[in-house]
Order: sequence, then C-alpha cells, then structure tokens
Amino acid sequence: MRKPEVQQRPTAVMYARVSSKEQEKEGFSIPAQLKLLRGYAAEQHLTVMQEFIDVETAKRAGRTGFTAMVDFFRKQMKTKTPEHSCRILLVEKTDRLYRNLKDWVTLDELDLEIHLVKENVVLSHDARSSEKFMHGIKVLMAKNYIDNLSEEVKKGMLEKVEQGQYASRAPLGYTNNPVTHRIEIDPQTAPLVQELFRLYATQRYSLKQLAELAYEWGIAYRKSGQPFTPGNFEKVLKNPIYYGDSRWNGKLYRGVHEPLISRELFDATQAAFHRLHKPRKQKHTFAYAGLVTCGHCGCALTPEQHVKKSGRRYVYYRCTGFKGKCGEPFMREEEQAEKFAELVKAIHIDNETLAWIIEALKAIHKDEAEFHKRAVDDLTRELAKSAVG
Repeated sequence: MRKPEVQQRPTAVMYARVSSKEQEKEGFSIPAQLKLLRGYAAEQHLTVMQEFIDVETAKRAGRTGFTAMVDFFRKQMKTKTPEHSCRILLVEKTDRLYRNLKDWVTLDELDLEIHLVKENVVLSHDARSSEKFMHGIKVLMAKNYIDNLSEEVKKGMLEKVEQGQYASRAPLGYTNNPVTHRIEIDPQTAPLVQELFRLYATQRYSLKQLAELAYEWGIAYRKSGQPFTPGNFEKVLKNPIYYGDSRWNGKLYRGVHEPLISRELFDATQAAFHRLHKPRKQKHTFAYAGLVTCGHCGCALTPEQHVKKSGRRYVYYRCTGFKGKCGEPFMREEEQAEKFAELVKAIHIDNETLAWIIEALKAIHKDEAEFHKRAVDDLTRELAKSAVG
C-alpha cells in the first residue's frame, strides 16, 4: 500500500536591521525583531531556512546581511525544482528592509513574497495594485527620512567646523580624542607626516616615491594595511588641516587643534606642486577616461593609445593599482563601449511604472506643501506673540 505524501511546510527567510545604536535603545533591537518574526512564522506554519541581520549606521550600499540574503534568493531562483525553492521573506516593516531605492529595485527583480509583519501586508506578484502603490509611497518616505537625517547630520558637522573642531575622522598624523571629541597629534605618525611635507618641499621626491617611502615607514590604510596611492598622498599634502585650518564645502575655517606644520612649510609644499606638475596639453580625448574602475582592486582605469606596426591606433584601458601589482589584463576601448551599451539598453521605464512615479511625486509634493504651510503658520504665530510681548 502506497504511503500518503507528507505535505511540506513553506520555507521562508527572515531579515532584521537596525541603523544606529539609538534605535537599539528605542525598541528596534535585533532580538526584538527576530522574536516577532519567529512568532509570525510559527503562526503561519512557515519553516525558517535562514536569518539575516544588519547593524549599521551608514546609508552606503554594501550591507553584508542584505547582500548575503539577495545572493541566497538568487541561488534559489536557479534551483531545478522551483516549486520547492524558498521565495518568502519575513521582515518587521518597510523601513527595516530598504535604505534606498536601489534596494527596492533589487528585491522587486527577485519576485519574492514579502511579509511586512507589523504592517500586516503581504506583497507578491499577485498583490493588489493599491497595496503595491502604498508600499512604494512608504519606500519613498523611508528614503526621505534618510535624506532628512543626512541633512541634519551635515548641519551638525558644519556647526562643529564653525566652532573650530574637525568634523570627521582624524587625518593621518592625528588621532580622535573620544573624551573631548577633538583631534590631537598622534606621536607615532605625526613626525612621519612632517617629514613627508619637508621631503616633497625639496622638489627631489615625486608622489610615487613618497608613497613607497611612507609604506616602508609603516604608513598604510588603517583597515586593509594596503599602501597609500600617490593620489592619496597628494590629498594629504594639500590638506590645510596640518597648518591649523579646516576645509569644509570649499571654505576654510580656523581650527582649534594644534598644527602639525608651519604655514611656511605648507606654502613651500604647494609651490612644489606647481613646479613639479606643470599642466600638459591633452593630446587625445578618451571616451571613458575617469569613468571606470577596476573590478578587482577598485583603482581607476587609465586609457593609453597604442600604435601597431600597420599604423592602426588602438585605445586600451589598464589598472592603476599600486606598482602595477593588480594583475588585471588590458581592456580595449571597444569592449568598454559594449559594456556601457549593455547598461544603457537595460534602462527601461514602462508606462505603468511612469504613471506610478508621477502619482508618487504628486503625493510627496502634496505632503511637502502641507508641511510648508504648517511651518509658515507656526512662524507667523510666533512672530505675532513676539510682537505682542
């Protein structure tokens, strides 16, 4: 007698994220999200295959958990038994899932069934258009929140700079003091930076030679341990922070930190730049100069024109990796053109998407108009109170 087949439970993946330590304190902690999602999975009779988490503060692309989750779903799409592949994603709510519109597009291409547990919404290919529309609005609102947060951070950094403080991570030769929130001279690297300024001011050393010398002294990137490139050292030697000023959005502010070099040495170094790097007339115009980077090491690809014995000219792009150790082969300009053409061809906005974008922009404009009106009314009332007082 044939045994009856056991019905397999649907499988799902869980994703949780916090974007700051403050959110951990405010109840958005990873354990709280996972507890909610596990309980939901049990209620819906779903088997959780994997759990992905991210605890980050920047809005830059490259979250390890999110990237691993996308890779997981892409592998599931290639399985030989699609009916048994995992296509369900559980997440607390919209702003836990996306940080930018690119994330939204990436997941939309995977054609998943997304369960937004706290919002009591299930998005899939068969979801109602109104649900998809509202979800899109929430994505835009989440992005708008991130943009507003970024503006507030920039305002805070500008205020810090105006008070004479350095508003970023301490540059080479300095260290951040976590107590005073100011930069202080690093006794280990400061003398080396001072010597680099002096050597370049003599006009006997190129930026490449300085980069090699600095690496021998132990100066390298903090995380990777890789040597500085000549371009990085040019930024160091042109940074006014070392004689006491701080540059922010193209404007100089007087700093309260201790200068590492004198203004005279800084000026001598800048004079060396002008003498050693005289502008050269551009002989050729290359189509993709400054637009492409190496897929292996991330350095810029620089164009070169080669002339064959036949007299025919070819343009190649090579990696500018440190000392040429990247190992990536040259690439013909024709190959670059083909790759750019593929990217351009892939860009397409259909009529339905265009209509959705127009409606979303109208909704956002309406919200902005209402916010502006409320703000003007509030200010008017405040001015009226001040006049009466």
